[in-house]
Amino acid sequence: MASPRYEQRASDAAAARDLARALDVSPTLAQILLHRGLSSVEAAQDFLEPKLGGLTDPSAMRDRDVAADRLARAVRARERIVIFGDYDVDGTTATTILAGILLRLGADVRVMAANRFVGGYGFSEPALLEVKAASARVLVTCDCGSADHPRIEAAMRAGIDVIVVDHHLVPKEPLPALAFLNPHQPGCGFPYKGLASAGLVFFLGAAVRARLEPKLGLRDFLDLVALGTVADVAPLDGDNRRLVRHGLGLLGGRDARPGVRALREAARVKGAVQGQDIAYRLAPRLNAAGRLADASLTLALLGATTIEEARALASRVEAVNAERRAVQEANAEEAVRAVRALYLDGAGEGASIDGGIVVASPDWHRGVVGIVAARLAELFDAPAIVIAIEGEVGHGSGRTAGAFPLHDAVRASSRALLGFGGHQAALGVRIDPSAIDAFRSDFDHACRALRAEGIGPRVRPIDVRLDGERFPIPSARELALLEPVGAGNPEPRFLLEGAKVDAADVVGEGHLKLRLRVGETRLSAFGYQLASARPSVGSVLDVVGALRPDAWRGDGSLELRVEAFL
Repeated sequence: MASPRYEQRASDAAAARDLARALDVSPTLAQILLHRGLSSVEAAQDFLEPKLGGLTDPSAMRDRDVAADRLARAVRARERIVIFGDYDVDGTTATTILAGILLRLGADVRVMAANRFVGGYGFSEPALLEVKAASARVLVTCDCGSADHPRIEAAMRAGIDVIVVDHHLVPKEPLPALAFLNPHQPGCGFPYKGLASAGLVFFLGAAVRARLEPKLGLRDFLDLVALGTVADVAPLDGDNRRLVRHGLGLLGGRDARPGVRALREAARVKGAVQGQDIAYRLAPRLNAAGRLADASLTLALLGATTIEEARALASRVEAVNAERRAVQEANAEEAVRAVRALYLDGAGEGASIDGGIVVASPDWHRGVVGIVAARLAELFDAPAIVIAIEGEVGHGSGRTAGAFPLHDAVRASSRALLGFGGHQAALGVRIDPSAIDAFRSDFDHACRALRAEGIGPRVRPIDVRLDGERFPIPSARELALLEPVGAGNPEPRFLLEGAKVDAADVVGEGHLKLRLRVGETRLSAFGYQLASARPSVGSVLDVVGALRPDAWRGDGSLELRVEAFL
């Protein structure tokens, strides 16, 4: 794999000390805030304690009023409303949020989800037939629809008013819908462009609520907003930070909705829920049904009304997720071998890929190609597209490394594609298998061209060098103030220089468990799949990683998640 490059960010101990004193936090946390451009006390305080009152006024969101008026009219008249969502977590949570709000307002609502294997992504022909069969008068698509012009036009001709709620990048052709809520469309004055579909429907639901029952509380839907936003790798800044921060509190609370409680139990998530818990433990389970089977199982779990029902559904989700993991691991191993054969030609472990990756096979499962692409992007530090060939069509998914603009690269190399859609961090493609070689060449060229413009390989910044004096190890409480961490608000990376290894054991399937000592400070550490780099007891190392709560001890202790030994 490509060797990551680390770069120590410049620290300002005096400025960090002054900010720390004003905020009553450690200099280490203050230095992290300075790295995020938060040098004023007011801006830093707002970041650490984001309030919902600071949300952007949604009145400038194009078509929000049109959509809210039509939905309010449908609720009053008891017209059938069908909410159709994508099969991923953002789609299923957005569907559940809007359905839940409308049901509280007395609406006649049915929910549906796209099926990866029947119709595929988006509002497909089979989906249109299902919506017609449901006698819908209003259709709301969640997290899809921006590029589904023919089916939306057909639905409108059939007398179904269509409202599209989506955040994917939009084509140039106007969408023939009654209303189109997407901050990326031309003419939308809503200034914050980072909302996922779960956040968009929350704003839409609030507008419908204002027309029908203004005192109805909606904050308890923020748990689902948090799930969808983090799972979709939306930027965790601005409005998203405010929404997700409050949603995390609900996800970890005793009064969480039954589906969330059962999901937490299945994933063994205890205590406070953090952004990393969503990304790596909760979201993969919610996504599993849509990847291998039918996302209606996910909708049922999220909408469960009793803990008994939720636990039964969570058990089914867990079984599908176990199958997903087995398929994913097998496909990922084959994909890594394919990359090395196509791009590295026997080069050593430190070899890098300067362009973009495209690999394909008829033996891979189309439900896991996105996860495999993410694995390749991380391993080889390059944008990657993985294609599962099914007969005469290849279904692919792409992920990017760092901030590389994947959508731009695919758009520049799309002449060989049957279709594509998504955003800069993740997207899907359809392709004739005979065109894969041409696409591979075009995509590689496009990636090289973008990098020639200055968009180069990732440099992984080290936020703070912990020295125990100027920059001590922060507390778990302080790190929680940075949540949610993820896209747009990366988890801080720390450097421990001269750490002495008191114990080093291999655990699980190739993981590393360490006990480290820096001066008088002792710290446990865990290295995922780093058994091959096991240091000897008594050795002194420079260690890079992130600090997270120690799930086993659970007493406010921290554990270093080792990323590399320098």
